[in-house]
Amino acid sequence: MPFPLPTHEALLHRTDAPPGSSWHLFTDQPERGMANFAGPPQIRRATQCVRDGRALNLDYPLDAFDPPMSRSRGIPQHRITAMHDQARDDVLDNFHLQASTQIDGLRHRRASGHGFYNGVPDDEITPRSPRLGVQLWAETPLAGRGLLIDIDGLFHERGTPLDHVTGPALTAALLDEALDAQGCRVEEGDLVLVHTGWARWYLTTDPATRARTRAARRATGFAQSRSFAAWCWDHRIALMATDTFAVEVLPVLPDSDYLESAPEDAGMMHQELIAKLGLPLGELWNLTGLAADCRATGRWDSLLTVKPLHLTGGVGSPANATALR
Repeated sequence: MPFPLPTHEALLHRTDAPPGSSWHLFTDQPERGMANFAGPPQIRRATQCVRDGRALNLDYPLDAFDPPMSRSRGIPQHRITAMHDQARDDVLDNFHLQASTQIDGLRHRRASGHGFYNGVPDDEITPRSPRLGVQLWAETPLAGRGLLIDIDGLFHERGTPLDHVTGPALTAALLDEALDAQGCRVEEGDLVLVHTGWARWYLTTDPATRARTRAARRATGFAQSRSFAAWCWDHRIALMATDTFAVEVLPVLPDSDYLESAPEDAGMMHQELIAKLGLPLGELWNLTGLAADCRATGRWDSLLTVKPLHLTGGVGSPANATALR
């Protein structure tokens, strides 16, 4: 960025904005939040990642998670209509935009006691109002170097595969350990993709286990910790996307660092990442094929494009993510 930004530790001591927030620090397109870290220099650099001329899809089908992990969401019902026998149109009923591979917009969570990102008033978070809507990431799409961090591979190499039945909590330190094992590092503006194997496990495990997992709302993810928020901010990433249900572990850990600041969600970290830092969060991404390709080639980066639906005032969207290698 063309101006110095404080560390996460310094953000925690802000008195001109909610502690731990990046509110009002981005002067160009401020409502895009940390997506601003991936600008023209990062996009130009990312073009060097394209060597083989291959495109990899990172989205699961819209109806892959049937029923969705979130009990408030459903899969879309596809209808084909016809004005006459030579034409066809599509209609999707019950289309929940965050039921499969998705990106959380900055409307998705308020900061308890403070409000939406950058202090956007509640009465402006309405359909067709542009404030903080996902159309801001459609008008200026998220693009740059996608860096895959293979935590699933790290644990397999150690001979201790992740036990997704128990929904283990991951630490920020694991990100650095996996990066060391891969021989790469995060660069400013990277779109970080974390492969844990959870989504593939969930979709391929037996129906009874899947039902118990959904009923318990249990999913592998990152511990609710200031160290994870600091890792994301201090590395100046533009996106954190995982193949897990919520990025963070569920149920929320009883020793969450955010029990007091997020009482409505029992200490969830979403408010810190979305509402305070302005970090785009990707959930339920299909990273299986990309991870396999990275292992086979020994290269962990791609030119990544993320194009949410151009829905003015959207809270979230299918990711429409593609990795070019």
